[in-house]
Amino acid sequence: MTAPSPIGMPANTMSRQDQALREVADKLEASFLAEMLKSAGLGKTSEHFGGGAGEDQFSSFMLQEQAMQMVKAGGIGLSESLFHALKEKQNDQ
Repeated sequence: MTAPSPIGMPANTMSRQDQALREVADKLEASFLAEMLKSAGLGKTSEHFGGGAGEDQFSSFMLQEQAMQMVKAGGIGLSESLFHALKEKQNDQ
């Protein structure tokens, strides 16, 4: 996964630690979005013509990937906030 750079900072000038923090923040936002999509009923098996147990077992992978694509497209801004909070916490240590 190619992590987007924080606003105003080119990706090639980010340190490895910043890149790792960005990746963690993106994964956290994707997990949050996947749970929201799940709560909204996305990926729920249809009562009629559903894919059965196999579809139920793999729908979480689809939700997670859809959420990650949402993050890559800009997300809801949670990743940016998490990144700055993690960066600040790291600087305090």
